[in-house]
Amino acid sequence: PWRSARLAWISDIRAGTAPSCRNHIKSSCSLIAFNSDCPGVLGIVPLQGQGEDKRRVAHLGCHSDLVTDLDFSPFDDFLLATGSADRTVKLWRLPGPGQALPSAPGVVLGPEDLPVEVLQFHPTSDGILVSAAGTTVKVWDAAKQQPLTELAAHGDLVQSAVWSRDGALVGTACKDKQLRIFDPRTKPQASQSMQAHENSRDSRLAWMGTWEHLVSTGFNQMREHEVKLWDTRFFSSALASLTLDTSLGQQTGLSSDSFQGERQLYCYEVVPQQPALSPVTQCVLESVLRGAALVPRQALAVMSCEVLRVLQLSDTAIVPIGYHVPRKAVEFHEDLFPDTAGCVPATDPHSWWAGDNQQVQKVSLNPACRPHPSFTSCLVPPMEPLPDTAQPVVMETPVGDADASEGFSSPPSSLTSPSTPSSLGPSLSSTSGIGTSPSLRSLQSLLGPSSKFRHAQGTVLHRDSHITNLKGLNLTTPGESDGFCANKLRVAVPLLSSGGQVAVLELRKPGRLPDTALPTLQNGAAVTDLAWDPFDPHRLAVAGEDARIRLWRVPTEGLEEVLTTPETVLTGHTEKICSLRFHPLAADVLASSSYDLTVRIWDLQAGADRLKLQGHQDQIFSLAWSPDGQQLATVCKDGRVRVYRPRSGPEPLQEGPGPKGGRGARIVWVCDGRCLLVSGFDSQSERQLLLYEAEALAGGPLAVLGLDVAPSTLLPSYDPDTGLVLLTGKGDTRVFLYELLPESPFFLECNSFTSPDPHKGLVLLPKTECDVREVELMRCLRLRQSSLEPVAFRLPRVRKEFFQDDVFPDTAVSWEPVLSAEAWLQGANGQPWLLSLQPPDMSPVSQAPREAPARRAPSSAQYLEKKSDQQKKEELLNAMVAKLGNREDPLPQDSFEGVDEDEWVSSEWPHFPAGSAVPRTCHGACLLPSQALLTPSHLLVFRPRTSLRPRHLHLTCAATS
Repeated sequence: PWRSARLAWISDIRAGTAPSCRNHIKSSCSLIAFNSDCPGVLGIVPLQGQGEDKRRVAHLGCHSDLVTDLDFSPFDDFLLATGSADRTVKLWRLPGPGQALPSAPGVVLGPEDLPVEVLQFHPTSDGILVSAAGTTVKVWDAAKQQPLTELAAHGDLVQSAVWSRDGALVGTACKDKQLRIFDPRTKPQASQSMQAHENSRDSRLAWMGTWEHLVSTGFNQMREHEVKLWDTRFFSSALASLTLDTSLGQQTGLSSDSFQGERQLYCYEVVPQQPALSPVTQCVLESVLRGAALVPRQALAVMSCEVLRVLQLSDTAIVPIGYHVPRKAVEFHEDLFPDTAGCVPATDPHSWWAGDNQQVQKVSLNPACRPHPSFTSCLVPPMEPLPDTAQPVVMETPVGDADASEGFSSPPSSLTSPSTPSSLGPSLSSTSGIGTSPSLRSLQSLLGPSSKFRHAQGTVLHRDSHITNLKGLNLTTPGESDGFCANKLRVAVPLLSSGGQVAVLELRKPGRLPDTALPTLQNGAAVTDLAWDPFDPHRLAVAGEDARIRLWRVPTEGLEEVLTTPETVLTGHTEKICSLRFHPLAADVLASSSYDLTVRIWDLQAGADRLKLQGHQDQIFSLAWSPDGQQLATVCKDGRVRVYRPRSGPEPLQEGPGPKGGRGARIVWVCDGRCLLVSGFDSQSERQLLLYEAEALAGGPLAVLGLDVAPSTLLPSYDPDTGLVLLTGKGDTRVFLYELLPESPFFLECNSFTSPDPHKGLVLLPKTECDVREVELMRCLRLRQSSLEPVAFRLPRVRKEFFQDDVFPDTAVSWEPVLSAEAWLQGANGQPWLLSLQPPDMSPVSQAPREAPARRAPSSAQYLEKKSDQQKKEELLNAMVAKLGNREDPLPQDSFEGVDEDEWVSSEWPHFPAGSAVPRTCHGACLLPSQALLTPSHLLVFRPRTSLRPRHLHLTCAATS
């Protein structure tokens, strides 16, 4: 083997070390794809360098979770398939040189029931691939996005699934230690099965040049690496077997065996005539191996007799390792390079499934016979420029991710971001009404608009503010509920015990809860949703499965005993209640939605429903009041978004198309009530955001933003002061943060917050709970498995001694009502009062004096360029003495007793000739810095007399060799 020079390495990468057993890297004849250190993000880099230019790594956000396996099409160098722990398989059309990476996949397969572990393209037909997820192995027709068949009989996790070279058979290795051979077109059961390795640790398969032989790698009972050669015609035992060494590494399953986490690469030759594994060479690697991939034979340097090239993925580089056969003549050697399969598929999926066994036409590797016919798959057509139409802007968010450290905030991705689409002009407006400087406008004209909050960082506050030892939480609340609710004083959390119990915890009393049972509210029925009254922090509304709403009064000092009798019980719905929302301006007004397909408006003073809204055809997912309290918006399972004026009539004022997926949705008013934000799912179960103009629902969304694939609905928390929205789902580990604009580009991406463990819910606290001195934009409560912790989103600022009035406009007084219920029901309207968040002892940054620019000191070269050598020498010596301090200042050693002459060994300092060594007992020598030397080297000798004061020192310059 010949390891390429470092110039040929692809350096400055950050490879992932995720706990996956796959190769983490694949190569086509044009591109290399590898797992980066961000889960769900792949690095893409050209295989061949362009002259002396350094190859740049682009990053492709593929999935919302770890990419477990990837594979290039054997026919199309730019068609990449990726499988992920998010349970989907995606097909991507990668760009050519100078083109932007795709923002969305061309094809999505799944989702599966378990994470996808293995995938591979078919070797003879374009559009067929095999995937394994858990115990399930499927053969897909990617064009139809449907499985052709599902291979059965696996008793445990499938660790490897590979096509034979002719595409007729599939071999699988399973954690149940069995090696199985399938003919997927004949029957879904295995045609042959045999125990491969005695250890159930990771096992891999690779078919050899002939369809009869395949190699398996695994472990024996002694945990030694084991390689076996099998013949499908004589499957009762292995033809050959060898043992390598004892290790904890994982094999990558290549023709050249390599082991993740180790520094060795083994190469063996398989001889079909007399089947045996013949060792060729063993290569010691310079760095730990994280993955390995074979380069296709069409990309080998055949004129230098390169018969094999392996790409080693390390933590910081991709290292090409070529295997060369020494030959004297520089020519094409046909004995080393037989014809290989070309790049044109032999058949289509329908013909192959019908029994067509045509093989791919072979081509010569002789450079004189090139170029060969190329092929572009029609599964994902090449990207074309988007036409300038009035259709909604569709954007895909790349995943950044995510460190596993507590409270990590990931920076915006370096990819083409939804906040900076190239086809959109810059938007200079902001929902917070803050101006933009000319220099920033100039930068935006080049890079596109970006949010001024893009550097906001989410941080988990100190453990002293946490509430821990939570037990018996109800983690199965309906999807229409946030799971818990909080105000500035308390948090209410449903418990799993019978009777619909609700625990009420005091935020002013953090710490560890006692192991004994907590005092609770006995609701009497399973809790479906709950909400605190914004104008009465002691009143809690709880909805139950018995179609009733109970209003509870929590004592001022907190809940100290079990309460069994609510203050009020509201009855009127005939089916289970979905959601509760208090009116934002009027006291004692509550809206509720139910499975009886109605929305009721309640007067809590009277204890009865006053208004009833109709028109829904299916389950109501969510409802939201407009900021002025005049309108109510709903999103429904029937795929429609509706806006009502409750006091005008029971029918919707307008409606429009909503999310296509029926798994759940949320709705919230944004941009000062001019727009509606809906979070939901598309037809392929991908989570997405839809932004509507509130006065034009029938025209559809203004913009659609695709995020990721996950089972939980995104719960939006909107801050009207900054225009920021937090988005996360139950069971997620990531909180997305976007600034919303009512005009293009609509969504501006900011830092996301990532935590190491999934949360059960996230709620936004009132604005007054933020620490404005630390430029804290938002504060949330994050519910974990057994604890409740506050998360602060802060904006880095330099002059924090001033009040940052550009990010803290006057906020609405949301804790005092503007209207009574009776006044609102009779048609009165109002506007909330505003409150400044500026502390009395801080002045606004907009009125702060401008700092004078720091005066740059001229460089030393300007001082020295016109001075003589003697002047330079004196200035340098004076500078050295000045560093010792002011000669007239008293020094600490002035109080010390002086040294008598007879205490010295000699009254004179010894002389050291040039080039001689100074004894260790001499402590009065120091070497000048190299930049201060006027000759090759100077030695300063200090002669102390009676004290260590600098004025008593005699300085002698002695030149040394």
